Amino acid sequence: MLVLTFEHVLASAGTGADEVLVIRHAYVRQHEDGTAGIHADSSNEEIAAYTRTQSTNPRIFPVSPPRFWVVFLPEGGDRARLWKVLENGGEIVRDEHRRTFALSETDLLGDLRNRLVIGWRSPRTWRLSGATAATYPVVEIADAQPVPFPGFDALNLDHRQLLAVVREHRYAAWRTALASVVGIYLITDTRDGRHYVGKADGAENVLQRWTAYATNGHGGNVELRNLDPASFRFSLLRVFDPATPRHEVDAAEGHFKHALDSRRHGLNRN
Repeated sequence: MLVLTFEHVLASAGTGADEVLVIRHAYVRQHEDGTAGIHADSSNEEIAAYTRTQSTNPRIFPVSPPRFWVVFLPEGGDRARLWKVLENGGEIVRDEHRRTFALSETDLLGDLRNRLVIGWRSPRTWRLSGATAATYPVVEIADAQPVPFPGFDALNLDHRQLLAVVREHRYAAWRTALASVVGIYLITDTRDGRHYVGKADGAENVLQRWTAYATNGHGGNVELRNLDPASFRFSLLRVFDPATPRHEVDAAEGHFKHALDSRRHGLNRN
């Protein structure tokens, strides 16, 4: 029988074991040298600060740690629950005993935060190479907590968030809402502020239209084909009941193209 391991999780995220350092923090309020630790009620900021500072002793911490640090928190003797994945921007401060790194939060394994639990085979070891941790078994992937739909007027999604909305179970309520309406939407290229005004009408609801953008980045629009969708933001300008006559939707689209001047100074060509 196939055993799901941490290596499978990394592979599904397009990351190799050689790119990661794997850490399982222990809950210690204060270490023997007097430095503060963390505990079960520590905030994300406290955990991040604690992770950022490491020993200068190469037997305790790698001289050249890899790009990604996969950080787990303890959960019982042989369990570790994923906290976050941090990107190592390099060492920024050092003294005789401590090194401080520039760490930034990433979206790597973001959908598995607080959900992925692996079996930690070395309870006395707090950090592992990716190659060693790759063999550790996945013991649980908890159900994702549903994300409440914020309302049509509050939607403002980048392309990465749009991918999550159309794919992940926790956004089921969002998909139901977006599938219930047609309307006028706005895509903003955040690199230069140019707008594209589009519409979903007829047999194509907003969810269907936005799924096309999530799939290929341009949704079939010539004006967007040569642009990087990573810089796009998606919002709704006006929504309609699907039974609304098409000419009303067309009129609203024309109004917003004129109001935003998206033909002369944006990405619309008609």
